[in-house]
Amino acid sequence: MLKRSNSFGAMRMLCWGFGFIGFMFVKLVQGFENGNVTDMLYFNNNRPLMVGLTLIYGAAAKGAVCLDGSLPGYHFHRGYGAGSNSWLIQLEGGGWCGNVRNCIYSKKTRHGSSAFMEKQIPFVGILSNKAWENPDFYNWNRIKIRYCDGASFTGDSQNERAGLFFRGQRIWLAAMEDLMSKGMRYAKQALLSGCSAGGLATILHCDEFKEMFPRTTRVKCLSDAGLFLDAVDVSGHRSLRNLFGGVVALQGAQRNLPRTCTSRLNPILCFFPQHSIASVKAPLFLLNAAYDTWQIQASLAPPSADYHWNWYDCRKNYARCSAPQMQYLQGFRNQMLRAVRRFSKLHKNGLFINSCFAHCQSERQDTWFAHDSPHIGNRGIAQSVGNWYFDRVQVQAIGCPYPCDKTCHNLVFN
Repeated sequence: MLKRSNSFGAMRMLCWGFGFIGFMFVKLVQGFENGNVTDMLYFNNNRPLMVGLTLIYGAAAKGAVCLDGSLPGYHFHRGYGAGSNSWLIQLEGGGWCGNVRNCIYSKKTRHGSSAFMEKQIPFVGILSNKAWENPDFYNWNRIKIRYCDGASFTGDSQNERAGLFFRGQRIWLAAMEDLMSKGMRYAKQALLSGCSAGGLATILHCDEFKEMFPRTTRVKCLSDAGLFLDAVDVSGHRSLRNLFGGVVALQGAQRNLPRTCTSRLNPILCFFPQHSIASVKAPLFLLNAAYDTWQIQASLAPPSADYHWNWYDCRKNYARCSAPQMQYLQGFRNQMLRAVRRFSKLHKNGLFINSCFAHCQSERQDTWFAHDSPHIGNRGIAQSVGNWYFDRVQVQAIGCPYPCDKTCHNLVFN
């Protein structure tokens, strides 16, 4: 009896330990996401434009609420001059929550409640209002839609017992309806963009966005750091597939994923862009780092898969990666290039995959458009996106593998 009791106690401690690791994994993911935009901005000695938060007051009647039931919102800076009838929508990123415990944690952060959102945020990079920082889109109507649903704006469910509302799809529709009423319906040009979880949302909602406008409107989509791959992690498992599976099941996202994908594949696989990008009808541009730092930290070598902490130093600083680890990461880059092969053959699409250790390069001024921003050939990111959007030049840019790219702004973590 004593041995049996000890075994039972040990099992309880083991289960608690795995649960704690999972919880800390989510905090790591969200901490990284929280830091990739506002905390790592590069202002180049210029004061950025600060834009206030607008809550969507008509959203509650539609059930379009954040995880905690609060109103969703966005930041809106009006365009002017030649850009007054052009609209750029930026979908915020911020990770995902795929189980009740993690969603309860998220609803007490800015990624689950408007009560915790900043009242003002800086508009830099692709959202900048300065021509020398954002030459093609500086005078457009520019909007950043805040992310507070935990499922890339796709969920439509709720958990009454936990007080959780999974209403990402309704938030998306309520925001679009509100912006249409504020003049977006008259747009001559429109660009849907997003970073990370927002970059994934951009891919998933791209065709839906295009269908909101007349055929005469130029409508395209830009996904930044949204090309999440269904990759095997360092333990031989699929950490990100497990996370996405929880998101799809818990939040009821399957019915809002592209039917061109769900009609032939499991909905969980359709949450991975590699299975749907070639089927997106609207013109789509993929901006991604071949060694995406988020995917290294949270998908390829997360603490939950790195049992012996062999990847601890490499996760934080690419310069500390061993030769076998770099070989593993080169394999990840090759997988990314295979994933975009069919997509890249479509003339309407654009591509900029540089060999950097980075994440979300359109929202930072130093990577979007600066004197030393990343280049492939003789063109940087902002110029490449602008050339593609305005049909000036076809853009299918893929950088050579690490370490040949000397223009990278690589992220290093303490």
